[in-house]
Amino acid sequence: MDYNLAALKLFCSQLRDARQTTSSSSSSSSANALFGILFQRAWLQGVLISGLEEGRILLDDGTDVVELSLSSEFQPQDWRIGMYVMVVGLYNVLSAGALPLIKVHKIVDLSAYPDREAMWQLEVIEANKLFYLPSVA
Repeated sequence: MDYNLAALKLFCSQLRDARQTTSSSSSSSSANALFGILFQRAWLQGVLISGLEEGRILLDDGTDVVELSLSSEFQPQDWRIGMYVMVVGLYNVLSAGALPLIKVHKIVDLSAYPDREAMWQLEVIEANKLFYLPSVA
């Protein structure tokens, strides 16, 4: 993993536009390109709409759905349907038509914070305007 690459604040739907490429700092390190920016990790927030009981964990941010892959360090019973969570993890471009998959490095329950969703939408919009798409205003 190349930690020199940013973890982009994104909406789930934006992951569908990412294209696999090679990191400029290491030709053997695969990365993704979105808005001309190289990244390996995505930073998302949304509601868990499916849990391990259903066979896979799905996150919905209102724009699209992504699948989460949790390592054994995370306790599966701690993550329930309806929770609003923040997720940072490795994203690899998958085949067309498949749900985007995030290999979770960090997951935090934000359910107790009432303004979390509105604030997240504003953060992603601001990041898009200031850093990802600065020519679009």
